[in-house]
Amino acid sequence: MPSTAAPLHEGTSPAAALTLWQRVRRWVFPAFGVAVLALLISHAHKVDWAGAWQTLWRYSPLLLLAVLGLATASHALYGCFDLIGRHHTRHKLPRLQTWAIAVTSYAFNLNLGSLVGGVALRARLYARAGLDETTIAQIVGVSLATNWLGYGLVAGSLFAAGAIAPPSQAHIGATALRLLGAAMVLIAVGYVIACAVARGREWRLRGRRLTLPSPQLALVQLGTSAANWALMGAAMYLLLGQKVPYTTVLGVLMAASIVGVIMPIPGGLGVLEAVYLALLSGSVRQGALMGAVLAYRALYYFLPLAGGLVLYAVLERYASARSSKS
Repeated sequence: MPSTAAPLHEGTSPAAALTLWQRVRRWVFPAFGVAVLALLISHAHKVDWAGAWQTLWRYSPLLLLAVLGLATASHALYGCFDLIGRHHTRHKLPRLQTWAIAVTSYAFNLNLGSLVGGVALRARLYARAGLDETTIAQIVGVSLATNWLGYGLVAGSLFAAGAIAPPSQAHIGATALRLLGAAMVLIAVGYVIACAVARGREWRLRGRRLTLPSPQLALVQLGTSAANWALMGAAMYLLLGQKVPYTTVLGVLMAASIVGVIMPIPGGLGVLEAVYLALLSGSVRQGALMGAVLAYRALYYFLPLAGGLVLYAVLERYASARSSKS
């Protein structure tokens, strides 16, 4: 999102820049949130809620099972993000425990927000397992980089190829969207190149030693994340009855995901619904569209949270048992 702040004068300190950003963020994010919520409210009275419930009841058990399978595969694949971090940092926690921590944090992240699930809960579980702060920070950093670099690669490719037509309310032309997509792809490619060029080098940030992954590991990051986003799009594609091109469904999902990150609402509640209603209401009956979004939220967000709660209890118990023995 373009910054609305005035340009910084030459010589402005990083601390002053951070303070300025914090001041801007205080009103930019709430204002953005009000705009999205207004969009949702403006569409709410137009939604065929009766049709949405009819759509939910008409889904065949086989279809719901297939979507649940895709959601499960996506969550399991996300768990591999922290295995990439394990390989990079060379910490000694068991692979299964590392994977379980990532899967647990992802389930909480989706429903409670990234600060709670993606960062705080993950840091707690790794600290309870005995890892130091520097290692935890690198694992979290690798996971975030994996997720969003893959996002940039997939979304950028769709934009650059012209697979997604920009909606009229976006006020962006097809050429500008293609250029944006090309830039996103270049960032992902540039990351791999940077990993190759800076191989073996390390930096210190606030006393912590940081290194980039190897170029081979960077390619694994991009491939794993891209596959995860593809699975998420496939789940929604099935719920929409394959009536909308897969690339369009995936593009709208990725647009909803980035808006959900910007919005300070736990789990992006209402954001997913608002974006799909705004961008696909002209292609799919609103009742069917809302039914698909509700089913997606139930199968990809709520059910995995139940599994995440179980995994969290197991991980906490395991950590307590280990600490009592030591």
